[in-house]
Amino acid sequence: MTKPVFRFAPSPNGRLHLGHAYSALLNDALARRFDGRFLLRIEDIDITRCRPEYERAIDEDLAWLGLEWERPVRRQSEHFSDYRSSFQGLKGRGLVYPCFCSRKHIAERIEVIEAESGEAWPRDPDGAPLYPGSCKGLPSGEVARRIGAGEVHAWRLDSEAACRLLPGPHVFTRFSLDGTTDLVEAEPWRWGDAVIVRKDVPTSYHLSVVVDDALQGVTHVVRGRDLEAATDLHVLLQRLLGLSTPLYHHHGLILDPGGDKLAKSRRSEALSALRTRGVTAAEVRQRLGFAAQPMPST
Repeated sequence: MTKPVFRFAPSPNGRLHLGHAYSALLNDALARRFDGRFLLRIEDIDITRCRPEYERAIDEDLAWLGLEWERPVRRQSEHFSDYRSSFQGLKGRGLVYPCFCSRKHIAERIEVIEAESGEAWPRDPDGAPLYPGSCKGLPSGEVARRIGAGEVHAWRLDSEAACRLLPGPHVFTRFSLDGTTDLVEAEPWRWGDAVIVRKDVPTSYHLSVVVDDALQGVTHVVRGRDLEAATDLHVLLQRLLGLSTPLYHHHGLILDPGGDKLAKSRRSEALSALRTRGVTAAEVRQRLGFAAQPMPST
């Protein structure tokens, strides 16, 4: 039997914090527990925010924690052709459509809809309003003209067409740290017509992550609970692309004293800052529950 494969996949758009450390340590601990492989993947499709110095810092932080991973490391920015190929497969089956809308246009359209209906417009699991479909029914001639003129556009998954093609149910396996598993039915409709190719790069987080996991043979996806809902969309994309579906575990988040999750955007204290003020890797591991390589309960 092939060995199970785990991965830690940070974005080099800022410094790693304790939340990242927990996820990396947990993936490594599970890989060792199941005699599996531990991969590091650099998710750097955001070419405007990702920087080489942050990638170097990821290496330094993980090595400081005592982790080792297989090389070479997969960098998403080096594999846009893989994502284009998968996207073209979806496009060839009429499962995507171009969207020329700006965020401002979408917000204004939803404001009008809410005013006319007197009801709140539905949101996706992340709290963003579902796309109202402004570009979904554009005539093919207009689409060709606008694309030919170089008008900036994203590509959205036509969720109705996708669900007609694959009505489901779309079931995936969730595993707990005690080794038990259960089946979960995905609900991809919660995401509406999600963007799967951004305006600035030929992919998106959702598309690239499912392609990468399949190409790297990832069998167990272990990531934060804040990404749990995204699994619904990922499972649908896996089915549409004919890709295998890993087992999933979404761990609890490391919170700050105010009860909020740690985040680069909130300038949560970085591992490098902890190191600078004298905190040792052993102390970090102990704080996160990995002092003697135990299996945390969250």
